[in-house]
Amino acid sequence: MLGKTAGGLYWMFRYLERTENTARLVDAGFRIALTHSSVAAEEWKSIVSTTGETASFEERHDSYTPANVVDFLLRDTTHPYSVMSMIEAARMNARLVRTALTREVWEATNECCMTLRAALADQIADRDLPRALQTIRQQSALVRGALHGTMLRNDIFNFARIGTFIERAESTARILDVKYYVLLPSVSHVGSSIDNVQWETILRSVSAATAYRQVHGSEPRARTIADFLIFDQRMPRSLAFCRARIAGNLAYIVAGYGEDAPSNAFTKEMNARMDALRIDDVFDYGLHEFLQDFIQENNVLNAKIEEDYRFSE
Repeated sequence: MLGKTAGGLYWMFRYLERTENTARLVDAGFRIALTHSSVAAEEWKSIVSTTGETASFEERHDSYTPANVVDFLLRDTTHPYSVMSMIEAARMNARLVRTALTREVWEATNECCMTLRAALADQIADRDLPRALQTIRQQSALVRGALHGTMLRNDIFNFARIGTFIERAESTARILDVKYYVLLPSVSHVGSSIDNVQWETILRSVSAATAYRQVHGSEPRARTIADFLIFDQRMPRSLAFCRARIAGNLAYIVAGYGEDAPSNAFTKEMNARMDALRIDDVFDYGLHEFLQDFIQENNVLNAKIEEDYRFSE
């Protein structure tokens, strides 16, 4: 496969995953604003912080109001990581790799873009926000469903899935790191009702509240939630689940090409280190430090994949 085609597939599905993750973050902010008004302002600020776009937001807006944050993250076409900008980028990459996609995947991507253009054309009123966010999530899911239902399990499929899980892993790590440390006012609040609110928000942000209750019951506990979102391979947005899928898809590519690559070896090393850890090790080391290391390694892996498979050529 040409490097540009591999890169187009990889980034097409990274952008699609990022649109859904952004919608989930905004939904969490909206819910916490309705139910916990005392921390609503900090929640909206933490959403922008989680995306890593604080400086870009503050260049455009002087306050973290719900309207400003929603407009910035969903509709602002001058902001390259808004949902509208990212879905346009996903469609552009889909056009680049059109011949590698089935008709169903192409049509789902095209429909996704047109539907979101219509849904996000005007400023979104509070009463309409849940419906707009649901539309973003549904449209992303339709493209993913078309991929799973119609694509041959070859290198095309594998590059698409690697892009998805690289993006998902980074999103979960950022949510765990930034939302907890930005929202929690003080170390003295650890274990308090305020602390529990933050962990509930984290679960909502990755749509894991129901899954967590099924496995661990209803009481949110810091170590248990962190363990669930870091190490539980049954949870499709956990760090371990994403890492395992990246390793599996890279292994298929290596086997198909008959040639090993540094990105594959690097993934094996990362996973071996992670498999040797337990949640107590993470908290002893520092949750923030562990997640920062994870995000850095994820970025290194991204660069190695781009280099190994010549995305720029």
